Amino acid sequence: DYEMLTISQEDALRYKELGYHVVNADCSLDLEGCKRELFKILSEETGYSPLWGTLTGVRPVKLAGEQIEKLGFQEAHNRLTDYYLISNEKTDLITEMYRFQVETLGKPKDKSMGVYIGIPFCPTRCLYCSFASNTATSEEKDRYLHALCHEIEVLGEKISDFGYNIESIYIGGGTPTELSENQLRRLMGVVRGYFDLSELREYTVEAGRPDTITSEKLHVIKEHGAGRISINPQSMKMKTLELIGRSHTPDDIEAAFEEAMRVGFDSINCDLIAGLPKERIEDIDYSLRKVIDLGADNITIHSLAVKRASRLIEEDPMYHYKQGKITSNMIAHADSVLRDAGLNPYYLYRQKHMAGAGENTGYAYPGKEGLYNVRIMDEHQTLIAFGAGGISKMYYPKINRIERIPNVTNYEHYIDRIDEMIERKEKLFNAY
Repeated sequence: DYEMLTISQEDALRYKELGYHVVNADCSLDLEGCKRELFKILSEETGYSPLWGTLTGVRPVKLAGEQIEKLGFQEAHNRLTDYYLISNEKTDLITEMYRFQVETLGKPKDKSMGVYIGIPFCPTRCLYCSFASNTATSEEKDRYLHALCHEIEVLGEKISDFGYNIESIYIGGGTPTELSENQLRRLMGVVRGYFDLSELREYTVEAGRPDTITSEKLHVIKEHGAGRISINPQSMKMKTLELIGRSHTPDDIEAAFEEAMRVGFDSINCDLIAGLPKERIEDIDYSLRKVIDLGADNITIHSLAVKRASRLIEEDPMYHYKQGKITSNMIAHADSVLRDAGLNPYYLYRQKHMAGAGENTGYAYPGKEGLYNVRIMDEHQTLIAFGAGGISKMYYPKINRIERIPNVTNYEHYIDRIDEMIERKEKLFNAY
């Protein structure tokens, strides 16, 4: 048991003499220095040193890139290990990953832009989820689409006027394929009609839930120019799918992959989660090998993040701590399996409340890397986001600064306030 006290500088010396651990005894304003002190004390007391050291940021590869650009590769590596106390293993991973991203995908061109379009609907809410996702009637989805298409129509025509070229488009959610075939056709038709796609390098639609995928929807997606989709089982174990609230079966997953392969997409992404309730190493091993056999060429392994608004944290607020060791072992095992299969790690990010204080890592076969994934984590490119919960990011390269413009998260409020959402973006882009 530990008790944290705030004491005066005078008392600090006395407590030290009595054998207590005292952090920041000299009353320094160096926050990172205080974090290093506390980290070392806790590591000594517990015998456990988290691999990510004192780092709490979401984007470790972005940090590595900024350090490399400023200090050079070796000095950046040293700073990450000495200043942030990141392990050599993780420092090697993020520095090599940054170098791989630059060599493979290049840096974004001046005035290039990413586009995100959010569909906040799902057939069910998963146990661990806190994203902006809702179940809704077809009529409600039509109302939402009317507002969303209006936002795209008004701002889409102005993107070229602002001098931007669209590099990537990502339709995510929620679950975009929760829309009907006709609703998808309407949305993607507006995208094609109001965006200049002459500079487009990547177009992704997150199919996500296998129980929402049909042959007709896949053909609509492909016919409208999207070459990349996601099919996200999270697990290939039936008991796990039932436990986390997924309304599909492993057979549904296999059928979705088979149909997507027939339609002929350029790339199929797949998400799996390490640390799901009651799963062990052999379960994620089975899921990994299964999705590789099914044809996934881009696989993201997520450490389970237990969000504050999820049902799982209501049932067990300490769940992510209890799952720490098994999740870390699963992540290490997945890395070995994927590398052996020929997939390389190419992007990474972290979240709060992750089991094992881990990370989410995307792996891909050569040439199958997801451009949008890299750009959104790197944050050196403007992003315009449409739909409820979308956050646009204006990037100012001369001062290396991001300004965020959020849309409201609640889809009903988004519908009611659509003119305000449009005006926010127009003001920012006009100011630029």
